[in-house]
Amino acid sequence: MALEAVIYQQDPFIYGCRDNNYNFGLEENLDISGCWESSVALNTTSSPETFGRGAAGHRKRRRAKTLKNKEEMENQRMTHIAVERNRRRQMNDYLSLLRSLMPPSYAQRGDQASIVGGAINYVKELEQLVQFLEAYKSRARQKQTILSTNSNIFSNFFTFPQYTMRRSSTKSSPIPMDVEVERRSSIAEIEVTMVESHANIKILISKRRPKQLLKMVAGFHSICLNVLHLNITTVHQTVLYSFSVKVEEGCELRTVNEIASAVHDMVGTIQREST
Repeated sequence: MALEAVIYQQDPFIYGCRDNNYNFGLEENLDISGCWESSVALNTTSSPETFGRGAAGHRKRRRAKTLKNKEEMENQRMTHIAVERNRRRQMNDYLSLLRSLMPPSYAQRGDQASIVGGAINYVKELEQLVQFLEAYKSRARQKQTILSTNSNIFSNFFTFPQYTMRRSSTKSSPIPMDVEVERRSSIAEIEVTMVESHANIKILISKRRPKQLLKMVAGFHSICLNVLHLNITTVHQTVLYSFSVKVEEGCELRTVNEIASAVHDMVGTIQREST
């Protein structure tokens, strides 16, 4: 059987399809519907009207974004201004309060540098004052401890003191009828015992003072108490005087309480004159 060749004219719409060669009948007929759809789609996408609309829409989106960025920047700027205004107002309030807490001599001018500098100097002086007070408190505590210790040391020398510097006293025997209840005193601890015209006077003083003993002897003579014997015991600044005196005929002091009261007043006058 003889072969017949069939020649098909090239269709301009299938240009660019998968197979551009002539078909000599050895393969199936080409389906040009896909190539047609591709061509139509390509023509539609690349039309000038469609391209113009896409570009215009894109430009509109950019303008909206730019406007949004400007609004955000303006909001941020206003927020920053408000925060800065509040910070300055708060700083001025604090400076005014700080100036009111200081004496006027530390901040004579109202500018910030003067107020801060005056506050620094004032705080330094307060620190020095606190250190001084702590040292003073420590010395006072040590003095109180020494006084308490010395009082405990000399506590055995007193039986029924008319004046005492101790918080409590323990008595091993009943109080005599002629002895009053002991009275607290910050001047001295005094005990007077008396047998007929002779009296024994014990005086415990927490701090020695210049010419204290001479003034006490002169004071005894002024109230008609003649000093017969004297004993002195000292521990640190604490001193214990033990006087043995004779009550002279012209003395107006008849009981141990009267003598103790007169001695207490005399010691208080001596201490006030010394200070």
